[in-house]
Amino acid sequence: MDNINMPDEELLIDLADLYKVFGDYSRIRIMYVLLQQEVPVQKLADMLDMTQSAVSHQLKILKQNKLVKARREGKNIYYSLADHHVRNILDMGKEHLEE
Repeated sequence: MDNINMPDEELLIDLADLYKVFGDYSRIRIMYVLLQQEVPVQKLADMLDMTQSAVSHQLKILKQNKLVKARREGKNIYYSLADHHVRNILDMGKEHLEE
């Protein structure tokens, strides 16, 4: 094979796993809400017409993959996108599809 610049195998596997997280409709919907505002689980559930349990499950996956972050305020935990990279990934995917 010609000399190509290929990241190491572990990084490629991690990258493939990251993109799998984006392959779920519910998680994409949650991230689009979080693009616009920081929200507690119950409000997310109400906004998306999902159960609190279902939203919590998806948030756990998103948090494990460092796509969302949580902030506690009293009894409530507020969720938001982890950083601008997540916004960029969503924006670039949307832009690609709209071309």
